[in-house]
Amino acid sequence: MIGQILSTLLPVFLIAGCGALYGRFRTPDIQGLNVLNMELFVPMLVFAVLADQQAPLQEYAGLALAATVVVLGSGIVLYPLARFLNLNMKTFLPPMMFNNSGNMGIPLLVLAFGEAALPAAIVLFIVEMLLHFSVGLYMLDPHTSIIQRLRLPIVFASIAGLAVNFGGVPLPDWLLQTLNMLGEVCIPLMLFTLGVRMLDIDFSDWKLGMLGAIACPASGLLLAWPMILILDLPSLQVAALWVFAALPPAVLNYMVAEQYQQEPHKVASLVLLSNLGSLIVMPIVLGLVFAAGYL
Repeated sequence: MIGQILSTLLPVFLIAGCGALYGRFRTPDIQGLNVLNMELFVPMLVFAVLADQQAPLQEYAGLALAATVVVLGSGIVLYPLARFLNLNMKTFLPPMMFNNSGNMGIPLLVLAFGEAALPAAIVLFIVEMLLHFSVGLYMLDPHTSIIQRLRLPIVFASIAGLAVNFGGVPLPDWLLQTLNMLGEVCIPLMLFTLGVRMLDIDFSDWKLGMLGAIACPASGLLLAWPMILILDLPSLQVAALWVFAALPPAVLNYMVAEQYQQEPHKVASLVLLSNLGSLIVMPIVLGLVFAAGYL
């Protein structure tokens, strides 16, 4: 089991480490890379996975529902804690709700459970992203129109992929292969840019960051447990949900906080220290998942 954990996590942290090492001596255009990833490579991967006729997406409805409960429920569960500690709700709650299902989640699930887990990883990522750009942005600015929030390439790619899949439209193999090759660029690129971002860790708000590193996975796992008991999910989806629930906050939370001037330095501490904390959390969760024999 230790070998399984190491073979899953070492590539994740080694690629992120390469990003951190490169960023230490160079100044890569991370914003440009992120734009390229989110506007081209990620939508390509999302469309290719959703449009593939071999992926019966109707079987992932329960997983999508469970992911929605984990994301939105985390905000509800942690609201009393934030209120008790007199924390700014707009600063603390969004990072606790919207996790790193892209930069870390997709690569981690594929490495842990194989290519068969890619549709589940994409479904979880889409749920988290759509909620982030609808509910998440509404939390920060209720006056932003929903059309502006959802005007994203990944939204269009999701709609187009679902239409092709449910419509039974066959795509030629050469097109799917091209889309997959372009889309798969996003997986190592996500990890590489995450590593570069880790260099921006601000330890001035380390107490808040440590709180987030514990509260984020704890609330997610607490909510995933009853959903697994209630829903009759396949074993691979159960394993994917456990990992999804334990993921740290998405780096995107910091970028959004910076855009809305919502205490970005505190959000950076929450995000980056929680991602650093995943070095401890993820091996434990993966160990429990492998030990439970879901696969």
